[in-house]
Amino acid sequence: MIKIDVTDRIKTTPKTSVLTLLVSLGAGMTTIGLIFLLSGVNPFFAFYKIFSGSFGSFYGIKETITKAIPLILIGGGLAMAFRAKFWNIGAESQLLMGAIFGTWVGLSWGPHLPSFIIVPLMFLAGFAGGALWGVIPAVLKIKYAINEVISTLMMNYICAEFMIFLIVGPWKGKTKFGFPYTDDLPATATLGLLPGSRIHYVTLLLAILSVVLLAVVLYKTRFGYEVRVIGENPEAGKYAGIDFFKTTLIIMAISGGVAGLAGVGEAAGIHHYLSYPDSISSGYGYTAIIVAWLAKLNPLFVILSGLFFAGILVGGDAIQISLGLPAATVEIFNGTLLVFLIMGDFFLKHRVRLLWSNPKKT
Repeated sequence: MIKIDVTDRIKTTPKTSVLTLLVSLGAGMTTIGLIFLLSGVNPFFAFYKIFSGSFGSFYGIKETITKAIPLILIGGGLAMAFRAKFWNIGAESQLLMGAIFGTWVGLSWGPHLPSFIIVPLMFLAGFAGGALWGVIPAVLKIKYAINEVISTLMMNYICAEFMIFLIVGPWKGKTKFGFPYTDDLPATATLGLLPGSRIHYVTLLLAILSVVLLAVVLYKTRFGYEVRVIGENPEAGKYAGIDFFKTTLIIMAISGGVAGLAGVGEAAGIHHYLSYPDSISSGYGYTAIIVAWLAKLNPLFVILSGLFFAGILVGGDAIQISLGLPAATVEIFNGTLLVFLIMGDFFLKHRVRLLWSNPKKT
């Protein structure tokens, strides 16, 4: 008779952690290759097209950086939330809420204020919108024991429908000939781009600065220590007198707030108006979950993992055209990698053994 014995690993070394990550990525990529093969596509050619499409040309690199901006912002915030074992699955709606708040400020005050005032105000409003949407599930969990996975996930749908209500209702643009968009943001409320690209450099700088600050907060401050204690040993945190309610509120305000910054960047830097939710965000809030896991919940590593998954998004568009694969291919790619990363994290923290035993004869 076979019995599965699972025990906690007392200690893991950095070498073991890196090796586990590489094995997880290798197993995930192998599985994705098999999926390509079953679809009648040469997996080596598919991988070549993906990564050459994103990193093999100057245009591809520019597009990869553009898509990496929201992933880095959101991934950094999720890394902090996940460190505290608060499973924030609502970054998609926090991004959209940031876009809503930022667009409102831009449309309302943009025509009357100079760019150097209105742009910071839009980012502040976006941060506030994302933070507000992030704090709500934190209150629901701490005060009413409502599972945050369910509440944050459901709030994605609520926010998406609210945005649709705005663009087809009270915010419908008078200059859009009946199409469900807001009016264009005034020139003072749009973000400058690097020449010949769609890279809105203000948001890019904010993204890099945010992950650096989050890393400093997480590893060099008392608050960061409390975040890590809550995630690693909640009972020890309670014994040490950590205020779970206050700490969780701050964590989710930060996590939702930086996602809101990404929403402002997409609205003011790429689109210049508010439109359908899946146009404002290409599923960045969901992809950033995998970005955070690949970064091992370290905000600084989010820069590299964000670029990697941005490359997959850009390369995914390339294989849809060249290989005729469906749009869901990218979601399958990302989901498969997430599964293997989670499995790798489990085996890193737990020792699994198969035990053989002989049942007593009666």
